[in-house]
Amino acid sequence: MDAAASFGVRNFGRINLGDSRRTDRVVKAADAMCRHPGGTLPSKFPRPADLRAFYRLMDSDIVTHGVLMQAHSQETRRLVTEIAGVVLVIHDATELDYTTKTSLELQLGQIGDGTPRGYICHNSLAVALVTDSTGVVVPETLGLLSQILHHRPRVNKDETAKETRERESRESRLWVRGAQACGPAPKDVECVDVSDTLSDTFEYMAYEIAQQRHFVLRARENRRLEQPMGGHRYLFEAVRSLPSSGSKTLKVQTSPGRKARTTEVQIAFTPVCLALPGKKSGDYDSQPLNLWAVRVWEPNTPTDEEPLEWILLTDCPVTNLEQAFERIHWYECRWIIEEYHKGMKTGCGIETLQFVSIQRLEPAIALISAVATTLLRLRDAARAPDAAYRPAVAVVDPVYVAALASCYPGRLKGNPTVLQFYMHVARLGGHQNRKGDGFPGWLTLWRGWTQLEAVVIGFTASPATCGKT
Repeated sequence: MDAAASFGVRNFGRINLGDSRRTDRVVKAADAMCRHPGGTLPSKFPRPADLRAFYRLMDSDIVTHGVLMQAHSQETRRLVTEIAGVVLVIHDATELDYTTKTSLELQLGQIGDGTPRGYICHNSLAVALVTDSTGVVVPETLGLLSQILHHRPRVNKDETAKETRERESRESRLWVRGAQACGPAPKDVECVDVSDTLSDTFEYMAYEIAQQRHFVLRARENRRLEQPMGGHRYLFEAVRSLPSSGSKTLKVQTSPGRKARTTEVQIAFTPVCLALPGKKSGDYDSQPLNLWAVRVWEPNTPTDEEPLEWILLTDCPVTNLEQAFERIHWYECRWIIEEYHKGMKTGCGIETLQFVSIQRLEPAIALISAVATTLLRLRDAARAPDAAYRPAVAVVDPVYVAALASCYPGRLKGNPTVLQFYMHVARLGGHQNRKGDGFPGWLTLWRGWTQLEAVVIGFTASPATCGKT
């Protein structure tokens, strides 16, 4: 596939929909959404004819969520095979709320506290760890390897433990299903599944080991150990009794009860053997799990802040501090999928879709979800350490660079860098570029990008007039 091809062509140009005109329409729809990602469908398709064509496309029985997502995931897998190093597959779920769509009420499942209606959307996002031109390892978003739209079913209150364990719709199965849908790692590529506390199930970890996958997750359950460690029978007490093996500086993300900050954390690690749960609640072999545990904790927490502590579990060996740092970095990258979910909702307005049946809604979700990955690629390029040296034309169409430069005469002369380009894109999105403003967030960058799209149209039509009053 030509690297210069559009996003639509690369992701959907080879899809078989029974008619080449449908394929062309999917490609055009994806590229149109990349140009106008925000807002409702009329905002994404300003021309009424294009909007009507999109609705007709979604009305086609052959155009399904599975078909569109498979096409995108195949392109993501192709990108994974080109990586010489580690690829993180970050798994997490978000709720898509369509409660106001009364026509869908009986077709959707419960979300939240049970009153809202929608999907549990389980995403598996591939993020490569690549070395940039300055020698720094940075994350680069590749795309989705899987997306599962889960309907939370109504369950019989008298359901037995055996019936729960065997029920295919059990929500805890999503972690295994997501890993299964991603497929095996390509030859010579180290793929690592990364997830948060909700994935801490014995079933999921046992599956990862049985399938010879690699993983790192944050522990939630204080599990019993097969053999006591330092006189402690349970995981949390055992690892908390370990002395620090070193320290590192950690960037803490904003979360409930915690503000973004940079802090110094201590690190300890040890091999552990997790005993079988006393009550079987999943599908797994009756064998204990030999893993490694890494504890990360903040000894000095700012006033009024929640102390930071991570207890990570992984099947990847942690025998020295360097390996511990690497496993911690893998888990730090989990935050990328949180930003992706913001991109789906805030950036691309995925919850604004108006359809009267899930058969039409779900393929639209797949298409927008694929487009939303481009927001993260935009952010990755802007934040990479080599952004201040790398020419903008290396990652952006030269027409966009020229269009932006013509709107800032005297500021973007010659061959602007990636950083210069994106800081001026952010200015279009409302960022003031003052010293105290900090680096623009990806939503600001994306708002600026949508403004630049309009500039490009005017620039290509009449370049001499762009930026002039």
